[in-house]
Amino acid sequence: MSISLHCESCKKKIKAPDEAGGKWGHCPHCKHRNYIPLPKAEDEPELKLMPLDENEETQMEKLMRETKNLTKEILTQNALPDEDPASSAHAHTANEKEIIKQCILYLRQMADGELGAAEYTFSQLKKDKKPALRILASMARADQPEPELADLPAGILQGLIRDVSTKLS
Repeated sequence: MSISLHCESCKKKIKAPDEAGGKWGHCPHCKHRNYIPLPKAEDEPELKLMPLDENEETQMEKLMRETKNLTKEILTQNALPDEDPASSAHAHTANEKEIIKQCILYLRQMADGELGAAEYTFSQLKKDKKPALRILASMARADQPEPELADLPAGILQGLIRDVSTKLS
């Protein structure tokens, strides 16, 4: 008995001996490397598959994009619309917290390769150059990185901090 399958590339039917099951082989027509499935065991029940609901998949993609956009908007938001940060008693600490958020956001965007968004965030950081440099210096000296940046290797994070500090100077 032999195993029948279709090439993933050219879609032509291929037959392979039972001993080849679970291994890789090349299509005799197009030379594409294909995985040869194991032969079906006699006592193995047939797997019942359901078709994908395209509407559900489309809606899920739309919701994911919307969530990403809202998250990005929240992270780049400077102040509440009806709040004047200059008149607030907590303006200094709120401003510092905002600069910390922007520093973290910039470093995350650079690490994720979102260069356009990082450029915008950098332009916001340039407005508060001195406090941003002070915050970045403390981030560089910290034993533990910010939780949002904890997944980055230490060398990469240090390089990104050094790079943005140099650009701000």
